[in-house]
Amino acid sequence: MAKSLYEISEADLKIWLKDNGFKTFRSKQIIDWIFKKFILNPCDMLNIPKKLQNALNNEFICNSAKIEKIQCASDGTEKLLISYSGTNDAVECVIIPSAKRITFCLSTQIGCPVKCTFCASGQHGLQRNLSAGEILEQLLLCSKAINAKPDNIVFMGVGEPMLNIKNLIIALDFISGTDYFALGQRHITISTSGIVNGILKLANLKRQYNLAVSLHAPNDALRERIIPSELRANIKDILEACVEYRAQTTRMVTLEYILIKNLNNSYKNAIELAKLAKEYYTKINIIPYNKVDEVSYLPPTEKDITSFINILEENGAKVTRRIKRGDDSDAACGQLRNRNILSREPKPKL
Repeated sequence: MAKSLYEISEADLKIWLKDNGFKTFRSKQIIDWIFKKFILNPCDMLNIPKKLQNALNNEFICNSAKIEKIQCASDGTEKLLISYSGTNDAVECVIIPSAKRITFCLSTQIGCPVKCTFCASGQHGLQRNLSAGEILEQLLLCSKAINAKPDNIVFMGVGEPMLNIKNLIIALDFISGTDYFALGQRHITISTSGIVNGILKLANLKRQYNLAVSLHAPNDALRERIIPSELRANIKDILEACVEYRAQTTRMVTLEYILIKNLNNSYKNAIELAKLAKEYYTKINIIPYNKVDEVSYLPPTEKDITSFINILEENGAKVTRRIKRGDDSDAACGQLRNRNILSREPKPKL
């Protein structure tokens, strides 16, 4: 199977160029076009000979993704629905601007096998992993859309990154590599539902990526209601893996906590969560629940949010609150993709 042009190292590209009768200095030109100018089609690489342009298109997967739809929110957030040639499905990525920075939220899988009950991403199950090249193509399309690199990247889109860890690590090498996209490791965050083996593999790399764990409950009984999948690990095992991650990287892990009214926002829940955060030396990010189609959960009120955060802080936890972005534009991950799937389904005959 052909490999994506965007996941070919400069060393391997030089070998291919030499083997095919081209000058090896072209490798630097090609990489600059891709990762500095966000040009995905070799035919648009203007200082590359036509013969080489054609050879690259014939040998490698190039320019395989396209933006099916852009949905804009009133706060400037843009959600992109991206499809890949040869597939009847799509993924989402999001461009999130703020006063001081631009963040890209990227996906790692088409669909998700974890199936958290509050989340739209897993409602249609897992279709497949994205290749490293497809992950990078999302990044490059977003960069091309704003004609700039982001300040931060978060892998918090559709899919469970740690279940596609091999391809994710390859993509991360290109994203943070100084000869490629060159985004600092501390500006990259990987979010996981708590796949212990994936956390430990990432820890063993000893890199400075930020790790965020979608905990969403302070005890296993409640977490089982929120994440019913067999992929769910025990909280103790997850947090011990987080301790190892911190030991290997020096980075404090964030516990993500979707706050859902009448489910996980009680006084007792807050006390338990604060205790875990202190014991395992983690910080907490409170994320008010975004309403998802066909899910009966309720978003917390502003009073609910403030009260929960106050209890955490009074009990010694380090807490931040995620500001809602794109709230009027299918803000929750997976919603735009799900509506796209539904629109493609054949209509029932009357």
